Amino acid sequence: MANAPLFIGIDLGGTNIKIGLIDSLGNIHDRCSIPTLESEGPQNAIQRCSDAIDQLQYPSATARSDVVAVGLATPGTMDIPGGMLLNPPNLPHWCDFPVRDALAKQIGLHVEFANDGTAAAYGEFWIGSGQEMSSMIFLTLGTGVGCGIIIGETLVQGVNSHGAECGHLVVDYSDSARICGCGQPGHLEAYASATGVVKRTADGLAAHRDSTLNGRLEQDERLSAKMVSEEAAKGDVFAREIVLETAMYLGRGIADLIHTIDPSGVVLGGAMNFGGPRSSLGMDFLNEIRRVARGKIFPVLAERTRIDFARLGSVAGMVGAAGIARQFQA
Repeated sequence: MANAPLFIGIDLGGTNIKIGLIDSLGNIHDRCSIPTLESEGPQNAIQRCSDAIDQLQYPSATARSDVVAVGLATPGTMDIPGGMLLNPPNLPHWCDFPVRDALAKQIGLHVEFANDGTAAAYGEFWIGSGQEMSSMIFLTLGTGVGCGIIIGETLVQGVNSHGAECGHLVVDYSDSARICGCGQPGHLEAYASATGVVKRTADGLAAHRDSTLNGRLEQDERLSAKMVSEEAAKGDVFAREIVLETAMYLGRGIADLIHTIDPSGVVLGGAMNFGGPRSSLGMDFLNEIRRVARGKIFPVLAERTRIDFARLGSVAGMVGAAGIARQFQA
């Protein structure tokens, strides 16, 4: 049984577009994924999104007419009030495109537009790890480090639609600081993203010839954060050092965020969780983040601020986009 009204959540990424039919309590009633086909341009993708929405299966006693709004989450850069994609690195053929209004015109429904990190944060806040929190910081660890910040029901989006770009906190002020993908030195993303993990690992392998990572590379495997995680879980000393060093940098960044926001909690999502809560390595990773962050913040904050893994996994952005559309109705 669906709890009306219904909403559609769209999480649009550089590779795939996730589309879900979601009710007012956050229940997913149907969903699908279609390829973005980025190089074919935005209008092509919007048409295919519309076609996919038409194919969604509605719960009994409901129909598409029960959908009152759509939430659309995309990577930045963006102008959220204007509904524009500006210069998104993951969508290079979509620059300066009025994505919100183009989608609304195609499907005939109101569309709420949000950054994908903010949408994933709202998903966790609404029905995931943050549902008992009054405010939350969400960090998503993947190719980059995304973020969303929610205070009450307010999404921190910023005057220039660049709020909560916390992957670009400076965690290394040294002259030898690593360069972030954005071109600036010392950013958290340069150290704690999957890209950063790979670069740090590659730079250190020559001094760790006994690492089992070298054996895998000699078999023509491609170095990845997943490979580092697998070898660390098996006991490779250097791979484990990389994982815990990643936790150290995250702990530094999280400490700054806690002092800035004073949230109920910090939630860690994304694909790079080193096994997550069901893995001893994942829990070692999380506990090191907690140890470093709590060692750098006021005692009352260390005692009261929860730091934990996310629950929703890959559907967080889709669910959160629908939840943001639900805010419009309220």
